[in-house]
Amino acid sequence: MLLILFGVLVFHLIVLILLIVSTASSKWTVESQGHSDLWYSCRSDSQGYRCSQASSQDWIQAVQALMILSVVFCFASLIAFMYQLFRLVKGGRFYFTSIFQILASVFVMCGAIIYTIMRPDNDKQYGYAYVLAWVAFPLSLFSGLIYLILRKKE
Repeated sequence: MLLILFGVLVFHLIVLILLIVSTASSKWTVESQGHSDLWYSCRSDSQGYRCSQASSQDWIQAVQALMILSVVFCFASLIAFMYQLFRLVKGGRFYFTSIFQILASVFVMCGAIIYTIMRPDNDKQYGYAYVLAWVAFPLSLFSGLIYLILRKKE
């Protein structure tokens, strides 16, 4: 049982790292002259390399908020797991951990969907941070489902 709990913990940490990297990284869309993310848009021209803040449109702010919420809920889920690991009675389930992790997966999914639909310039390619966000979605959902069926044994 200890090996299973350690494996679940490592899996949760991987999901958390994926969410942090995808939220903070600078490559959500890539083009030949620059890249953009949730926070900045950088361009290369004859005068050098310039970065400006991301647009203040509502959709990009919604994606920013959803991605931050996904990181916060994934971290809260990790804290809840550690707390429940030592305080939960034998045979109890990790319900709070599961709920927080599933909410994190829903937030990252909603953020990635909004970004997919609303991003300007459809001729740009998606970057690795966008792909990491989509990879983090099923992994965090699966992690939440694992917590839902996991029972504490001694």
